[in-house]
Amino acid sequence: MPADESPLSSAQSAPGNSSTSRTDARVQADLARMVREAVSDLERKKRSLELEIEKLERRRDRINAEMKTTFAGASQELAMRVQSFKEYLVGSLQDLATSAEQLSLSPPEPPPNRPSAGPQRPEPEPPPTPAPPVTRSPHLLDAERIQSLLDQYRLRPDYYGPVWQLRRTFEPIHADRVANWMLEQGGRGAIKTLNSRLQNVLVASAAISMLHTMHGDRLRVLVLARSPERLGDWRRGFQDCLGVSRADFGTRSGIMLFESSEPMAQRAERLLENNYLPFIIIDESEGKVALSILQFPLWLAIAPDPSNPTSDAYEFY
Repeated sequence: MPADESPLSSAQSAPGNSSTSRTDARVQADLARMVREAVSDLERKKRSLELEIEKLERRRDRINAEMKTTFAGASQELAMRVQSFKEYLVGSLQDLATSAEQLSLSPPEPPPNRPSAGPQRPEPEPPPTPAPPVTRSPHLLDAERIQSLLDQYRLRPDYYGPVWQLRRTFEPIHADRVANWMLEQGGRGAIKTLNSRLQNVLVASAAISMLHTMHGDRLRVLVLARSPERLGDWRRGFQDCLGVSRADFGTRSGIMLFESSEPMAQRAERLLENNYLPFIIIDESEGKVALSILQFPLWLAIAPDPSNPTSDAYEFY
């Protein structure tokens, strides 16, 4: 290139380099802006996906809990129905066998001939001694109301009823236990175990529900059992049968749990002094019943089955 053309060429190339630099800067700025927008969009999508995942996980946990509850309740109800029907058949067969053994199949022997010494007047038969009437607790409902509630529990169960109302299927064998305890024993006595703690809790829950219908919040339930595990079974059974929550358990609440009879009796006395109505329930694991418990107006003891003993028979001390 000639020497006189060099200054002109340099002058012409300087503006071109400046324009290229500005273009590159704009491109880089646009790219940075696009990157920032893309990153921001990805972050928004990420947060949205995380929220959706949390919702799905909560829904999964809720469905699993409902499935466990539904299947457990259905299985428990089916087991109770099968056990009740089994016990009904066993009891019927035992009654039939007992009746057959008592039948007299041999002809009656003729009375011996006695020499007649003239006409004799027949001796008047002594009048039958009437059975002593059962002293019913004044805290119980009348017989018609008791039968009405038992029929309601058995024929029209309300699985979503209010708290303290029985919410489980009630079979005739359960109704017979409750009716016998209220009407024949006057609300103070023992009933034979059903050989299932769940069914024993169901019978006790029916009695609690009926007493709560009459006395409302004055009723206080005191449960005596030998171990924390058995008390835990009673607590869970009451929650299932009566719809109560953990807030309903405690020394100042509707249901109290005890492992010893002495503090329970002391608590029952204080309740009576404060115009509450204590209802004492004794688990079949208790081999002895304190005499101090017998002074209270309402108590229900689950007695072991002699043919299938799970603990010693009841003794009073």
